[in-house]
Amino acid sequence: MFKNFWGSQEQQPQPRPQEMSTDSWYPPSVLNSPSSSRPSTPGSSTSNNFGVPRPTDRQNSSSNVSPAEAAGIIAMLKDKSVDELRKILSDKDAYQNLFLSLEPVRTQNRVRDELRNETLQLARENLEKEPRMMELRNQCRIIRTSELATAQEKLHELERKKEETLKYYSPSSLLNRLQDAMNKTDEESEALHRQLLDREIDLSAFVQKYKKMRCTYHKRALTHLAAKTSATS
Repeated sequence: MFKNFWGSQEQQPQPRPQEMSTDSWYPPSVLNSPSSSRPSTPGSSTSNNFGVPRPTDRQNSSSNVSPAEAAGIIAMLKDKSVDELRKILSDKDAYQNLFLSLEPVRTQNRVRDELRNETLQLARENLEKEPRMMELRNQCRIIRTSELATAQEKLHELERKKEETLKYYSPSSLLNRLQDAMNKTDEESEALHRQLLDREIDLSAFVQKYKKMRCTYHKRALTHLAAKTSATS
């Protein structure tokens, strides 16, 4: 059979271009592969029925197909007859069936199907969790608009009281209040002295109250002076 095919005395009829046409449905790896048994077109420089790949085509094909894959393809094609090979090259369905039967293609399709099924499963699980997510989102919105708002208002009130307390007990505030107390005590002692001059209070009561007021004034004055000196040093 191969003797007659490759150039015996019984010349095999040349296939017509319509029968051996390499349409666009062949992938580039098949069109450029040396193992594809690509038929020659009229006008091509070849002495047999199959086109001989150029060195550049062989180099491009070898970069896309590993030796193990190429060996598997060759092992599948070597037992096929010439008619079967011609049918593979001319019949789209035959080529498609052969292509899908290759182990690398089957492995790739199986991995693709597994990834697709896993993706669909994850999508279903996500869709099943959507009602729970909506419920949690609504709860967060309620907490943010009610409980969180109340807590923030209370926090702001506490911060305001904190600022007021810190300001009230700051060194400058204490000095100012101590100065005000000194001035008030001084004014009260002066008022008590006018009462004595106006004979509105007797001498013994005046002495007792005035002495107490002046002692308080001088204590506050000394404390103010010491605090002011310590703050500026």
